[in-house]
Amino acid sequence: MTHTTTDQPARRPSGATVPVLAFAGIVVAVMQTLLVPVIKDLPALLGTAPSNATWVLTSTLLAGAVATPIMGRLGDLFGKRRMLLTSLSIMVVGALISALTSTLLPMIVGRSLQGFAMGAIPLGIGLMRDMLPREKLGSAMALMSSSIGVGGGLALPAAALVAQHANWHALFYGAAGLGVISIVLTLLVVPESPMRAKGTFDVLGAIGLSIGLVLFLLPITKGSDWGWTAPTTLGLFGASVAVLLLWGVMELRLKAPLVDLRTTARPAVLFTNLASIMVGVSFYVVSLVLPQLLQLPKSTGYGLGQSMVSAGLLVMPLGLTMMVTAPVYARLSAKYGPKVTLILGMVIIGIGYGAGLGLMSAAWQSLVIAVVLGAGIGLAYSSLPALIIGSVPASETGAANGLNTLMRSIGTSVSSAVIGMVLANTANHVGGAAIPTMHGFRVSFMIATGAVAVGLVLALFLPRQRQASAPQLRASSEEDAALERAHEVLGGFRGRVLNAAGDPVARAKVTLIDRRGRQAGATLSDEDGGYALAVPAQGAYVLAARATGHGPLASSATHAGDDRPVDLDLALPGENAGVTA
Repeated sequence: MTHTTTDQPARRPSGATVPVLAFAGIVVAVMQTLLVPVIKDLPALLGTAPSNATWVLTSTLLAGAVATPIMGRLGDLFGKRRMLLTSLSIMVVGALISALTSTLLPMIVGRSLQGFAMGAIPLGIGLMRDMLPREKLGSAMALMSSSIGVGGGLALPAAALVAQHANWHALFYGAAGLGVISIVLTLLVVPESPMRAKGTFDVLGAIGLSIGLVLFLLPITKGSDWGWTAPTTLGLFGASVAVLLLWGVMELRLKAPLVDLRTTARPAVLFTNLASIMVGVSFYVVSLVLPQLLQLPKSTGYGLGQSMVSAGLLVMPLGLTMMVTAPVYARLSAKYGPKVTLILGMVIIGIGYGAGLGLMSAAWQSLVIAVVLGAGIGLAYSSLPALIIGSVPASETGAANGLNTLMRSIGTSVSSAVIGMVLANTANHVGGAAIPTMHGFRVSFMIATGAVAVGLVLALFLPRQRQASAPQLRASSEEDAALERAHEVLGGFRGRVLNAAGDPVARAKVTLIDRRGRQAGATLSDEDGGYALAVPAQGAYVLAARATGHGPLASSATHAGDDRPVDLDLALPGENAGVTA
């Protein structure tokens, strides 16, 4: 079992913290679409066969899938800000390697390092959860969760513009520059989280999960080239099942596993992760179909004849709408809860794809599809971290969000493989070139609609939240973790938060401050006013408590290894506050 403690001085987050974290997520997401404008030219640019050139994209996907749960767990153990900076630094190194080469193997190495930065998104979500007040947390996490779509949408036209007017290596120099800016801003603005999970890093679990994911995702991404019934494809799928089963058995036997499978088996976490796969499928379909439809020549009879840059600009509202949706999500979730917003988002996605079946004959219609789908995907993506965080202990935030991000990545991988196969099998071959058909585009949209329908059914199985308070990020997840840890650690403060009449005060923030004025821990009182805080060492502390409608309290207390309860009496505004020990 893990404990949450802190050995870091607390620094209050500024108003720029959320934008800086979201910018980091956008920068990382840029890696996913950076090479889209030059995909068809990669074999010539790298002097290799088309089948080999696809590894430039596949390596990024595999590295990102492996990195997300591992970096999340490392963030829980050693500091989320520290691991966020590590992720961004690895990305910058990878971008520079790619910028300095025109041969295949170094390019694959550089792209793999760039994909490793995908762990930054769950780390950013975890930082927000640890530092921000509940009233700001919903919209902040929604923006961070949507950053992968925002980054992809903004990068497409920018990358197309660079590819048309500069050497293609400039794409990587630009990505490295963005990474450096993000690192500097993070160092200046983002404080480290005081939350820590005590325990050891599960090295064998990380190796096992990495091998299992690679064995699973590799045939998905290469199956269309190898053949879906080829011995290699089927053998890798079988090996992935065996490895992941053995990995799961091992994880269940460990006290501090990489992924707590018992937690992920909870209905709220399980159905959220399964729904995340379907959301990932639906998001990637529009990213694959619309740019191709827009750029096909009008001579095909259905192509819209747009340039690479124009096509990127017409698809860009997909990401922009996702970004604008974040504050809308926060208000809806505060009133109805993230389960409802997830369902609403999926309904809107279904409407967008359904309408899109008949809206493919003009460029402006593609714009409408992008806006509608962006709103739906934005609501769905924004709901996922709230559902996860409301269902796991505070010490597992990074790992749990990393796993959820992985589920979305699996969805996009499956989407890429399936849609690629559909478009290839329905293409017309003219002069040796495969031209996607309108029939293939419509079948792709129907597949996306089906995936959303499955996701909608899964979302309906999510358990009802206890109450729809803002934004359904239950304080109880942190409370329960703190109370559980209080029974396991050697010492700490526990007690109840009471008002002037002696009644319990729920969801009061209780902060532990050491003799140097640094935050040594924080928690929220439960429904009965109970709180528990572990202490990093015996000595003198100040317990500070605050709750809406009550005056603040700061009381000195000394922990000498005993287990006496310390009750905190909050006075109403204008009254005196006291403490009894």
